[in-house]
Amino acid sequence: MLELAGIIILGILAQWVAWKFKIPAILPLILIGLLVGPIAAEFLSEDGTKWIEPIWNGEKGLFPGDSLYYFVSLAISIILFEGGLTLKRSEIKNVGPVITKLITVGSAITFFGAGIVAHYIFELSWDLSFLFAGLIIVTGPTVITPILRNIPLKKDVSTVLKWEGILIDPIGALVAVLVFEFISVGGDSGFTKTALMEFGKIVLFGTTFGFTFAHALAFAINKKLIPHYLLNVVSLSTVLLVFVESELFAHESGLLAVVVMGMVLGNSKLENLKELLYFKESLSVLLISILFILLAANINIDDLLLLYTWKTAILFAVVVFIIRPLAVFVSTYGSKLNLNEKLFISWVGPRGIVAAGIASLFGSKLMKQGVEGAEYITPLVFMIVLGTVLLNATTARLFARLVGVFLKQSNGILIVGASKLSRLLGHYLETNGRHVVLIDSNQNNIDKAAELGLEALNTNIYSDTLSDNIELNDVGYIMAMTGNSDINAYVIEKFGKEFGENGSYRLVTADEMNNLEKSPEEGLFSPTDDYINLLEVTRKYPAIQEIELDGKEHFENLIEMTRKDKYKIPLFLKDDEGELHIISSFNSKTRDIGEGFKLVYLGKPFDVEKVVTED
Repeated sequence: MLELAGIIILGILAQWVAWKFKIPAILPLILIGLLVGPIAAEFLSEDGTKWIEPIWNGEKGLFPGDSLYYFVSLAISIILFEGGLTLKRSEIKNVGPVITKLITVGSAITFFGAGIVAHYIFELSWDLSFLFAGLIIVTGPTVITPILRNIPLKKDVSTVLKWEGILIDPIGALVAVLVFEFISVGGDSGFTKTALMEFGKIVLFGTTFGFTFAHALAFAINKKLIPHYLLNVVSLSTVLLVFVESELFAHESGLLAVVVMGMVLGNSKLENLKELLYFKESLSVLLISILFILLAANINIDDLLLLYTWKTAILFAVVVFIIRPLAVFVSTYGSKLNLNEKLFISWVGPRGIVAAGIASLFGSKLMKQGVEGAEYITPLVFMIVLGTVLLNATTARLFARLVGVFLKQSNGILIVGASKLSRLLGHYLETNGRHVVLIDSNQNNIDKAAELGLEALNTNIYSDTLSDNIELNDVGYIMAMTGNSDINAYVIEKFGKEFGENGSYRLVTADEMNNLEKSPEEGLFSPTDDYINLLEVTRKYPAIQEIELDGKEHFENLIEMTRKDKYKIPLFLKDDEGELHIISSFNSKTRDIGEGFKLVYLGKPFDVEKVVTED
């Protein structure tokens, strides 16, 4: 009982450490597992036993017999199902030819290159060499996201890395599963007729069960046949059922079945898909925390000593510094990415959860079958995982600066709330060259923003979804523009430092509007206009106007006039280079204004002759 509780506690502690220090969770998880497992047995225990002993062969340990193998299989099936849920057909089409080539041509180069290198360096059989190669194809988002989250990059670079990780995760899992099945059913005669028939059965039953149960579950959810409070647990039990049933009909087809099921459900029209994703994400965090401490602890010191050779360093160097860049440069040939951007993408390729998990699962199973050289699979993959995560976590920021892809200034703007007013502002800002992202929990508002060509996210600001979105790493301004003053204040407090390094603003409240002395430093636009006033002006005059400025005095006079006319609200100051500066309600008179500057405002156009007369 103590060991089981300790695994959960240590796992969650590792997740917290990863969040606190902004590193991939897999790093502290595996290090803790090695500490309480082989390291404790060799150096810290007087009797040579591990502090946590997850033996799956024998009668001792937390998981005696085959029970650990069963637990690992079921846990990975749930993790891969979640990965399949995130794989959208539309995203594959929209992310561009570079990412398409990376997950196809790039994967093929990695697969064949790493397989050949592993065969000749470690003298593994071709089957095991290509199993190793299939396992290290993946660069999952769980390891890339923490590394890139605080590196301001050009949007196309971060997009390539993000979507490569998301899309290649299930693809790499499928390749590894299929190679493993080919080894299992074929042995030394892998190309025999019997082996091909078994291989075909695995593909047939895996895809059939995944496809059929996905549509059945989607039908049950859409027809309200499952009560809301049972939705998540029924989905979980269905995933486990698909895995087990597929295994019964074709041994080792379960992982393929759950990935296919996730992909089909992820592309179905489900009202509760987001809720399902949140549940599976939380469950995956718990399973990953337990799983990788167990897997690392299950490694023996003898397995680690297999890597204590110059061959390991050569294999790592070839995979990271030759095969990865080759795959990236071939995949990006003819693209708009420049040399420095290609170099950075080549440098960032950490392997993650799927690689380590499936390696431990397959390695142990092949060792049990007596396959020669199978003892190398798990430690070699763990070496690649730990090595790439450590390398990228410690050097990615520095390398970004060296090759010149590090953004010196974060000018992107995050607008919280996608009302008609926000959409109007977002469209104007985008037209003037600013990267704008709107977020809202109302899908209707998100759809309307998308129709305007704006980047919009349906998300809850109380979740950590925003912090995990690496495509927001060029955001330096935040504008909280919802109709709820409490939410606006919360946004500034929670995300101000992360996304508002250059400026965090929110709309003034009705109380602050009626008492100008209470106008906050983060007040947005006019101190005399709250959300209701802005909406009213947007409804009556849905247009953003510009007026030339003669100087600072002219600007101040216009600002004063807007406070007397409720249908004119100042928004931005456009300088002589076309750069937009957000006007704060707190103080509008501190900026030097020269020739060529413009006042950008919402609402009724100024009567130019009247303005000149009053000046």
